[in-house]
Amino acid sequence: MGAIMSPMAGCCETRGHDIIRARLVFKAAVLNTPPPLARPHMAVLLWALILSAIMIEFQHVFKSYGRARNILSDINFRIGAGEFVFVSGPSGAGKSTLLKLVGGLEPPSRGAISVNGHRIDEMPTRARPYLRRAVGVTLHDTHLLYDRSAIENVLLPLKVIGLEQSVAWTRARAALDKVGLAGKDDFNPVEMSGGEQQRLAIARAIVNRPAILIADEPTANLDHETARRIMEVFRDFNRVGVTLLIASHDKSLMAHYAARTLHIDNGRFTDVQGVAV
Repeated sequence: MGAIMSPMAGCCETRGHDIIRARLVFKAAVLNTPPPLARPHMAVLLWALILSAIMIEFQHVFKSYGRARNILSDINFRIGAGEFVFVSGPSGAGKSTLLKLVGGLEPPSRGAISVNGHRIDEMPTRARPYLRRAVGVTLHDTHLLYDRSAIENVLLPLKVIGLEQSVAWTRARAALDKVGLAGKDDFNPVEMSGGEQQRLAIARAIVNRPAILIADEPTANLDHETARRIMEVFRDFNRVGVTLLIASHDKSLMAHYAARTLHIDNGRFTDVQGVAV
């Protein structure tokens, strides 16, 4: 089994990490500082990789449950590496469904979905966990484990990939600090407010440094200042090459951060620059 699965694990992670590495090298070359991962003369070639890579693509995608009407109908779009894209629409429009399709959490009824260079609609079930190493997911339902502490929840993705323990704990604490939960390592999620639980789920999603990060209403239970701080965390990740897809109905936040919005209504969507009206 290991001989079959390991190549899948490597190929799923490499594409996204190469793109992040390219952006770091490009920044180093532009700033005339020693590049961390390659020679400066490679920066232009590596940046071309960023500009050309398609990280998420939907081709004629439909989604329905049983004999009910299509929640998503004939959806077509592409999201390039390093884009910061919002998904908007009224409640029940299909925003969460779209994110679950991107994360490989549900299959489409029809159509082709490519994520990080792989057709996930054709991917064997046993291979999907390896793809998800490159995709950080935080859903409206946080799916936290209430029999474990906050930091143990954040450590889970790192344990799956076998990261050395001391490095994993350092990274987990940094993720908690990044979302404003420093000092709450030993708290059980049931001891936390709804907003804190949401931030804990975000820490778990970012701790593995994914190439793609998808988030469903990540600021829904947060006050304005905390919501702004979380959006800055997302933007920091985007600045080093992480592709972001965030579902939200908060137009004030989208007005500040959105460069592109996929607006869904009645199963169909409009792809617009900026915020959908």
